Amino acid sequence: MTNATTPLTGKDLLELGYPQDKTMGLALKLLSEHFAATPLETQRQILAQVLAQPAEFLNHATLARLAEALTAPKAPTVTPLLEAPLPYAVYDRAGIQEGARRQMETAMRLPVAVAGALMPDAHQGYGLPIGGVLATRNAVIPYGVGVDIGCRMCLTLYPAPADFITRERDSLKKILVDNTRFGRATFQKPREHAVIDRAEFSEILVLRSLKDRAFAQLGSSGGGNHFVEFGTVALTDAQNEFGLPVGEYLAVLSHSGSRGMGATIAGHYTKLAMQACPLPQEARHLAWLDLNTEAGQEYWLAMNLAGDYASACHHQIHARLATALALEPLAMVENHHNFAWKELDATGQEFIVHRKGATPAGLGVSGIIPGSMTAPGFIVRGRGVAASVNSASHGAGRKMSRTQAKNSLSPAQVKQHLQEAGVELIGSGLDEAPMAYKDINQVMAAQKELVDVVGTFTPKIVRMCGDEQYLEVD
Repeated sequence: MTNATTPLTGKDLLELGYPQDKTMGLALKLLSEHFAATPLETQRQILAQVLAQPAEFLNHATLARLAEALTAPKAPTVTPLLEAPLPYAVYDRAGIQEGARRQMETAMRLPVAVAGALMPDAHQGYGLPIGGVLATRNAVIPYGVGVDIGCRMCLTLYPAPADFITRERDSLKKILVDNTRFGRATFQKPREHAVIDRAEFSEILVLRSLKDRAFAQLGSSGGGNHFVEFGTVALTDAQNEFGLPVGEYLAVLSHSGSRGMGATIAGHYTKLAMQACPLPQEARHLAWLDLNTEAGQEYWLAMNLAGDYASACHHQIHARLATALALEPLAMVENHHNFAWKELDATGQEFIVHRKGATPAGLGVSGIIPGSMTAPGFIVRGRGVAASVNSASHGAGRKMSRTQAKNSLSPAQVKQHLQEAGVELIGSGLDEAPMAYKDINQVMAAQKELVDVVGTFTPKIVRMCGDEQYLEVD
């Protein structure tokens, strides 16, 4: 017990229930400045009253600062990571750079992580590596999904003779130019689509300002590695899920995502996650939202809307091209990445599977895994391998960064490479040169236990965003 001449100490404040932080020092300072002559028991009573009902003292002449400190939001403590990463499967270990491996190991140290895998096309990204698969329990990681939410591949098959592209090459180039838009370019009169009328655009604050822009960009593609291309498909599996005979078909393949909407959603909810769930510096972009919280539920709705919007863009791209071709589509294959799915683990419990630059490959699930603009793509059927968290790669994956490609490749090299492959390119830049990508055949060999190949796509005429002038290099 403190005697009549000894001032109150930090120990006394702890006994009253005061937090062991700067609030304690502030309380002791106020006592010495304004209540030194007050009996110690009265001092105790005053501090107890302020602690119990700080809002009642926010306008007090001398105790307001203490009341404000007690009512101020407390900064959440940093959530520690697990001491060691959980085990995870790596496909093509030798072909994956160390940076991507380190990012995956950090992700597997999250306390909400339950399973993971690294696909053979993996390379370093932000937060979760591109090609990373991460399963969590009741938690969604906005940067584990990525910025281009719901980015996807979409392939349509058409009946056409083997020499159709050769005979109609000029017409097909014009069809691509007339019916596709990239980057900031959009159609003057976008086509209507039900996705724009979804309630989320009015019910979720961050989406309200995005609706008009989303409508303006309907049916268009993003920049970077997004493309629309004509090519041929050789179906090789007589048991294919399309019910089509083995043989060659004309095909349209597109790759794009949720445009500006996905990036805005990712930025907004990543900020909320980092505020609610601060993590050590190396894992800060892997902050998660609990799906039982309002923010977590909002993000889930916004993410799914962005995915459906991306799908709507692809369907409009393919519908425009089908009309221009005056051909009836025979079949469509569509699969997406940069998304989170609610799935069941081996015990039947629900978990959240993030696939950033990886695609679903559950048993019997169809997909398309492209190579590069001069390399084949593959129509696949998933084999449902648990070690990969029912996943496969989303493409070949980069072996050069965009900066490396720009600094090490020349327009003449790219043009020669395209000519040797018999591919015509409209748009693009050196950062998307085919030589910047891994060997798709090596990637497919590394995941042969994950998918069965149903057919092969060979690109012939490719359109991307970017400066077309380098195509004229002699």
